[in-house]
Amino acid sequence: MKNSKRGQSEKIGLFSKKFLKVALVIISVGLLCGFISGKPLNSVVSVKENMTESQQVAQKNQVAQKRSSNPAAQDVEKTVEASKAEAAANAAAKAGSAGMTKAQSDSLELAQLRANADSTKLAAQTQQDSVKIALEKRKAQFAQILQKKHLVFSWKSIGKGVLGIFVIILIAWLCSTDRKKINWKTVGMALLLQFIVAFSVLMFPAVQVFFEYMGKCFVAVLDWTKAGSNFLFGPLLDQTKIGYIFVFQILPTIIFFSALTSLFFYLGILQKIVWFMGWCLTKLMSISGAESLSCAGNIFLGQTEAPLMVKEYIPKMSRSELMLIMVSGMATMSGGVLAAYIAMLGCGDPVMTVEFAKHLLSASVMAAPGAIAMAKILKPETEPIDNSVEVTKEKLGDNVLDAISRGTTQGLKLAANVAAMLLVFYALIAGVNYILNIISFPAMDRWITVFSHGRYTDLTLQCILSYLFTPVIWLTGVPTADLGLVGRLLGEKLILTEFIGYQSLTEMLQTGVFASAKSIIMATYVLCGFANFASIGIIIGGVGGMAPNKQSILGEYGFRALLGAALVALVSAAMVGMFLAE
Repeated sequence: MKNSKRGQSEKIGLFSKKFLKVALVIISVGLLCGFISGKPLNSVVSVKENMTESQQVAQKNQVAQKRSSNPAAQDVEKTVEASKAEAAANAAAKAGSAGMTKAQSDSLELAQLRANADSTKLAAQTQQDSVKIALEKRKAQFAQILQKKHLVFSWKSIGKGVLGIFVIILIAWLCSTDRKKINWKTVGMALLLQFIVAFSVLMFPAVQVFFEYMGKCFVAVLDWTKAGSNFLFGPLLDQTKIGYIFVFQILPTIIFFSALTSLFFYLGILQKIVWFMGWCLTKLMSISGAESLSCAGNIFLGQTEAPLMVKEYIPKMSRSELMLIMVSGMATMSGGVLAAYIAMLGCGDPVMTVEFAKHLLSASVMAAPGAIAMAKILKPETEPIDNSVEVTKEKLGDNVLDAISRGTTQGLKLAANVAAMLLVFYALIAGVNYILNIISFPAMDRWITVFSHGRYTDLTLQCILSYLFTPVIWLTGVPTADLGLVGRLLGEKLILTEFIGYQSLTEMLQTGVFASAKSIIMATYVLCGFANFASIGIIIGGVGGMAPNKQSILGEYGFRALLGAALVALVSAAMVGMFLAE
């Protein structure tokens, strides 16, 4: 064995020596030929290097041409041809410049580098123009989709919506803790008020003008936020150059709105608005003043901030009142995240932003009476109530600057929480899809492609959620062609977060997958609210911290409250969908 190994090593050594000898002979011959031809070696190398550089420039320009689909990208082809011709001319000039002096050769090389830089810069500028034109075209297309919507009075559409609402209420009734004690007068008044808001937003110009005005106020505040964001991030906010980046476009909005809300709370403006709305809810529906104030406050504040207005009353609240606080907290949206969703769906287009702002605001307002209806079905009131409406006089801060700084800090925590949550959940989605991809097999993928009409090509979490919640979405009256899309959004909202849902809705708008504008509008109502599993822990921790003696009750009603909040959004979508044309 040892002799055989030694023989092999000797053979390898002899082969290596022969290979080195042959290589040295080839190199020597090449140098000799170059010397005889009279061409310096560095001149030959520089020609090859310059030719390689010019070819790379041409290839880059060709790639830029393929990537852009706009008419403006036609200039790229001209740039590529020009660079090719220029490279060929320069290469020929280099080849014939064997007898030039070193200064002339350096000057020629510098001119070549400048020409290459100019052509590359021209190609990059052309590509940026193409992206900008594509972005403007996409925004115009979005606006056209929503402007095409029109209202109808169809008995078929209304009948389908009524049937859906009836089934949703039936689901809530089946999950009630005491069906015999339900006060149907309170439930009926709450549903009627929810319907009046939906009908008014769609039918009455005066109400439309009011909500559009409020939407424009949100847009104006978003522009204020951009001033601070521009100072911090500068050109990173330019979507035409680097595209849409969530951290720079959305998270600053949450921070600023949190500071603004804290300022309004300190000045007492927010309390007066909430007091008036709470007073109206108490008189119309015969509920306690404390729960009506918390419910009204949730229209503007978060699920743990609104209960601060009735902090003193929470330890004495009944089970039904606590249920309403939980349902209303999960069914509505705070001002900070509401502004973030408006910015996400608007995509920077003024028409789209105002349109979505109007519907998102009305969705949050409709959720307040809807939450009362669902909460009073799931846990009817069986104890005496206090109808007095008094807002806690506690202020968030010792002065104006302190209030703003506290609100900013709270907004920063919320923005960081949102960013971390999205990072984790998107990573989990990718992990689940990776596992599902391993489990699936070609026959299943083909069946999914055929069954979904090409919308999905393999087994993913999005595909599962789409068809799992399709029957529920059918109850709201969403057009058949878009049932799977809206079903997926509902699943993402419940299992993940509403932020994931709205981000997916934004991507769907960008790709133009919706068959009907009605589905887009209804999807904004379906996604309204913090109804997800993570919110159960948030509200138990937040409200339970104000009333430790009620923490066990909050934990007991967590999943029922989540169900109620989800049903509120579905009822709102069904009411709006009654009068929208497909």
